[in-house]
Amino acid sequence: MLDNVEAILRNMPDPVIAREKFWIPFMHDELKCDENTVIIGHSSGAEAAKRYAEKYKVLGIVLVSSCITDLGMETERESGYYSRPWQWDKIKENTKFIVQFGSTDDPFLPWKEQQEVADNLSSEFHSYTDRGHFCEPVFPELITIVKKHLAIS
Repeated sequence: MLDNVEAILRNMPDPVIAREKFWIPFMHDELKCDENTVIIGHSSGAEAAKRYAEKYKVLGIVLVSSCITDLGMETERESGYYSRPWQWDKIKENTKFIVQFGSTDDPFLPWKEQQEVADNLSSEFHSYTDRGHFCEPVFPELITIVKKHLAIS
């Protein structure tokens, strides 16, 4: 439990393709992400967090299983996140902190792509060898990191 912190988990629109044209407006208009928000994004949610931070200021982003290309997958290409170069400097300008979690045994994302995100964003990168795509129901390290960045003990 984090006192004085509101955690919001909502079903995202267009959950299968996860199109940017639906997710970014939803994050802005419905979730009201702003400069006091920490966006925690997993997989497509991590790509959405990066694109959101290109346009808007947020307190921080936490990227779990993040990549940089559509990996040759049609549904990923349709999402729209990979249709243009990433604006790494803009993401860094619009965030006070960037944390990333990646695992070398991720069955979907090549380690090279995860490392490239970390290198381009100078993220606080937490790398693992045994977490796959981070689909466990419990993720205590994430809570510890968020608490640290919010200066909550």
